[in-house]
Amino acid sequence: MIDNPKVALVTGAAQGIGRGIVHCLLERNWRVVLFDIDEAAGQQYLEQLAEGRAATFIAGDVANEADVRRCLEQTLEWGGRLDALVNNAGLADPHSGPVEELALADWQRRLDVNLTGPFLMAKHAVPALRATRGAIVNISSTRAWQSEPQCESYAASKGGVVALTHALAMSLGPDVRVNSISPGWIDVRAQQADAPDNLKPLPDNAHAQHPAGRVGKAEDIGSLAAYLASSEAAFITGQDFIVDGGMTRKMIYN
Repeated sequence: MIDNPKVALVTGAAQGIGRGIVHCLLERNWRVVLFDIDEAAGQQYLEQLAEGRAATFIAGDVANEADVRRCLEQTLEWGGRLDALVNNAGLADPHSGPVEELALADWQRRLDVNLTGPFLMAKHAVPALRATRGAIVNISSTRAWQSEPQCESYAASKGGVVALTHALAMSLGPDVRVNSISPGWIDVRAQQADAPDNLKPLPDNAHAQHPAGRVGKAEDIGSLAAYLASSEAAFITGQDFIVDGGMTRKMIYN
């Protein structure tokens, strides 16, 4: 029997950080709806979850308003309520090539998924979240705060997520809390649908460059997302939490 009747909806749940978030929520006895455009990966992950876990999968695109509306309807049909929305879905590869060669369609698709997606999910989830005094957790990136070359569309979309977070927090409070998480380097190879059984470990220098002593794991983000979604974080809203092993605080000289 599930001790906690609360329901969370996680976008981009089929792979990567999304799987880590789902895992941490299930460990805390949430009921979880997995929403992802990749139906094969989503169904595969659902089958991998331990028997008795209260989870279901819905296929769809966060950038398609009809899909989003349908997702919220099916979520409420399945769970009867909604207590937390975790906007994790995104096009993950930050590199889009030289800005002078960046096609408008590629720029727009990145913004559609990474930024418009969280807006649409929030728009249609708010009535249900207000009813439960729930929470929204948006997944941004440290690239909202610092950049490498040729990452304009990704950085712009993730910077927009941080701004959307504090704007929503002001608009929806005190009924709904809204926070974001900006992950740094998170090793999600084991959380991919096509992950091999014998993953090679990352090189020592990958871990050593982090002040925390290692590269991040999906569960590092998942545990914080679960906390921010819970009533334990009742006094936290409008904030962005950088989870990067200390890298954005590190002075680097050549």
